[in-house]
Amino acid sequence: MTTSNENAVLMTRGAVSVLAAADGGRYPNGHSVIVRGREETILIDPSLTIANAVSPPGIDRLLISHAHEDHLVGVFRYPGVPIQAHVADLGGLHSLAGLMAIYGLPSDIAPRWEREVVERYHYVARPDATGFHDGEVFDLGGVTIRAVHLPGHTSGHCAFYIEPDGVLFLADIDLSSFGPYYGDRSSSLDEFESSIRRCRELEARSYVTFHHKGIVEDRRTFLSLLDEYEAVIARREQALLAWLDEPRTLDDIVAHRFIYRPHVTLVFADGVERRSAELHLERLVARGQAHQPEPGRYQRI
Repeated sequence: MTTSNENAVLMTRGAVSVLAAADGGRYPNGHSVIVRGREETILIDPSLTIANAVSPPGIDRLLISHAHEDHLVGVFRYPGVPIQAHVADLGGLHSLAGLMAIYGLPSDIAPRWEREVVERYHYVARPDATGFHDGEVFDLGGVTIRAVHLPGHTSGHCAFYIEPDGVLFLADIDLSSFGPYYGDRSSSLDEFESSIRRCRELEARSYVTFHHKGIVEDRRTFLSLLDEYEAVIARREQALLAWLDEPRTLDDIVAHRFIYRPHVTLVFADGVERRSAELHLERLVARGQAHQPEPGRYQRI
């Protein structure tokens, strides 16, 4: 593994430093955050930036926004440093089996992805990891970090609000043109939409995403980006509904690719397509917009 001598800083605001990710924060890269108080220094989401560079020294605790490989990849550099995540995602830190359960990938995909999580993303189990809940406040001495539970991406996905600097780290509500990701077994489309609504109520001076955008300073811009991000859900659903002009199986829908472009070769892509389609189909059927004319086939009404 090659390392650089230092981590580039994307933004510094008071006690908060946002580390610049490679490739503009495009997956699997991401922007980690360091918060320094008088009594404690916390690193949020040790990413590939941390894994592939000299690890920032003097870290007293790790906070994890949610249990996904790209947010845990730098954990191996901090053995023995206390680590915490929301209680709903804690199993993904405790063991590899717990992390794989969060993904819930089909059996033909899961073994390959498990190997990649270990070999490429340096996964290390942390059975010592402890949990926190929505609204829990971490006092670093003159600086606080408040956990904001925003499920949907995973059951335990959280943002972190940092005061007095007014920084909101949104983790994987990343405001990207790709849109919301809800392809895990632990994902929920309805909860994701509720979390987006909650985000509109959160006022900050700086909004920080793990992927892509990085820093958004203007609230009006943030709200506009959030609207565009949420609108991707409706576009996917309408595209799926239009394609159900004749009976289609779930395998047909996965092969058609409503989430990823056809050229994407990520190991988990088909699993994400399947889970995302399941969530949309459940909703379309519940709303009376689609039905199963025969078992295992879906068609719009």
